[in-house]
Amino acid sequence: MFYLNLLLLNQKLNIMKMTKLLMAVVVSATLLFVSCKPKDADIKAAVEKALSADPSMTGTTVDVKDGVVTIGGECKDDACKTGCETIAAGVKGVKSVVNNCTIAAPPPPPPVSLTTVLDEATQQKVKDGLKDMPGVKVEFVGDKAVLSGEVTKTQRMTIMQLLAAAKVLSDVTGLTDKK
Repeated sequence: MFYLNLLLLNQKLNIMKMTKLLMAVVVSATLLFVSCKPKDADIKAAVEKALSADPSMTGTTVDVKDGVVTIGGECKDDACKTGCETIAAGVKGVKSVVNNCTIAAPPPPPPVSLTTVLDEATQQKVKDGLKDMPGVKVEFVGDKAVLSGEVTKTQRMTIMQLLAAAKVLSDVTGLTDKK
């Protein structure tokens, strides 16, 4: 009987050793599996490196949580925005990509010149129309014809029609009526 008890005790010890060994294998495999998964910081660094390789994507920001990459910043166009997302999705360990990039507004058109000058042909047209009116002087300032001198009511009417036909802005405050 003593021998039987000793045999049973030995089998229990072997089972306990086997259980400990199996537990050690399971724990080791779990740690090995978990340590193989890329960390968020590593994913972020890889995505940032990949995006910085393209100069048009340098203004982007990257954040990673549990393998989900969120990109933001300003892109010049839709192609740039799509490219950022494609590059980020191609990095190892990325589960999904949230693209919060915005498209830059187009640049404003160049300002219209505030100072314009009448072309020579238009200036000559006005001068030719006034040559039969002695005492009337015209000076061109920017896009205006500034007139001075003494005129009759009929001449004033003719001058106004001439300026309207030539589509010229005018300043006729220097014209005085003949008495």
